[in-house]
Amino acid sequence: MSRLPHLAAAAAAAVALTLLASGPTSAGEPTVSDPRVVTHFDFTAGQTPESIALEPDGSADLTFSLARQVAHVDQHGDTRILATLPAVADPSTPLIGAAVAMGIARAHDGTLYVNYATGTSETGIWRIKPDGSAPEQIMELPADGLPNGLALDEECGMLYAADSVHGIVWRVPREGGTRTAWAAGSALQPLPAPAGSGFGANGIKVHNGAVWVSNTDRDTLLRIPVRPDTSAGPIETRATGLNGIDDFAFTGHDDTLLAALITDNDVALVRPDGTHTVVLTEEDGLSNPTAVAVGGKGHKADGHKADEHNGSDRTVYVTSASYFETVKDPNLLLARLGRGHE
Repeated sequence: MSRLPHLAAAAAAAVALTLLASGPTSAGEPTVSDPRVVTHFDFTAGQTPESIALEPDGSADLTFSLARQVAHVDQHGDTRILATLPAVADPSTPLIGAAVAMGIARAHDGTLYVNYATGTSETGIWRIKPDGSAPEQIMELPADGLPNGLALDEECGMLYAADSVHGIVWRVPREGGTRTAWAAGSALQPLPAPAGSGFGANGIKVHNGAVWVSNTDRDTLLRIPVRPDTSAGPIETRATGLNGIDDFAFTGHDDTLLAALITDNDVALVRPDGTHTVVLTEEDGLSNPTAVAVGGKGHKADGHKADEHNGSDRTVYVTSASYFETVKDPNLLLARLGRGHE
């Protein structure tokens, strides 16, 4: 989530930033086509989709941030609520005020992990088991922070949570235990007031031996190598000029990805060299896009490599939360991800 106070000024500069940072479409790179909104949500009920975790059958689990809920949505758009996080008396979540369900990650066994931000001791990572039992908190995180994006490295049993306020990546064992401030520094922090919104580190993914993080205030995409001893290596800036970047998802085995640009109402294809091209816009149905996921052939739902060829057609999932829009249309959009002609 990103409630940017400088939205009007950012909108005026968005076109210039896109032209400067964008590059031409390259032969053989991923293509996005056939966008369609499969379901609309109820903004007045707090159904503001914030993050996506994909199921093996192609359905999606979403966090409804303002409703404090996790919902399951099939590819036809049918929606059911899986869990509601507990209400908090007098929430005081930084930057937001309300208690909000944020990032989500899914394990192979169907267990879901969710970041919950409240401004109280309930702030932290919560586990939702597939047996339908009540959500349980497995790790408390600082109440004065905002745990936003969440990623699971199932091979080493670790969760990574991006704190937007403090500019920290927390590392937490998936079964609970001791949290570690795994990575920190100015590259992860929000811009100082009054230039910034307060939202620094936001989206987060584990990919190709590194933890990747977006910084909304700084419009950057960062890569943090995981050293052999599991500590964080030096933070690398891999792309700039991604205006209001929120969550993102890799399209396959290499470092090409799709990024949600929440303030511009765009999704951009970001190449390994950092250049980017807008591939989905407001005309396709985007309304403050918050998250992207890629599933289907060549890419498993959990983000690990599949056996099929990387060029197979897959599905792009994009959530829109309509945080800033006058006409509220939170929704889930699907599109086809293919491979351009060589």
